[in-house]
Amino acid sequence: MPSLYAYRKVIDTVTTHTLRLPEAQQGEQTGQELATLADGRTVIVIFDGVALPDDQSVAISASIELLPNPLPDLLREQIKVASPHVALIDARMIQMIRASYTQDDENYFSRIGVGAAMGMYTPKADEIQAMTVFGEFVESIRQWGCCRRPKTEPLLEVMPPQN
Repeated sequence: MPSLYAYRKVIDTVTTHTLRLPEAQQGEQTGQELATLADGRTVIVIFDGVALPDDQSVAISASIELLPNPLPDLLREQIKVASPHVALIDARMIQMIRASYTQDDENYFSRIGVGAAMGMYTPKADEIQAMTVFGEFVESIRQWGCCRRPKTEPLLEVMPPQN
């Protein structure tokens, strides 16, 4: 199972010093940076069967912490919010939806769905059909996004799109 670590980058007048990831074979990846949190910690994932190198700089080494598994909900949410990977996937998902449906279309289906759920509106057959097609399409895009999340899903679970 992948492991998540947090550490603090060390920045001096010339260089930003980062944690050294394990050496990888060509075309392979041993880990990746996921996000830098508001508190200054940088979160990385190290993939299965790989260990962090022991020869980190003293300042970096002193700041490394193995994050708990499972992650506390608040920390998981902080990583999702700060992750450029999640932001790019979410933006692409919205682009894919907007290529077929406008925001007005989505609002229309929302109004019908909420009205029906509250017992305040009875959708017509063609509206139900259109909502079903829309719902299946959006779900296929959501699944596409879930398949492209970083390789941290065993720890972060499925990270739903942010609104």
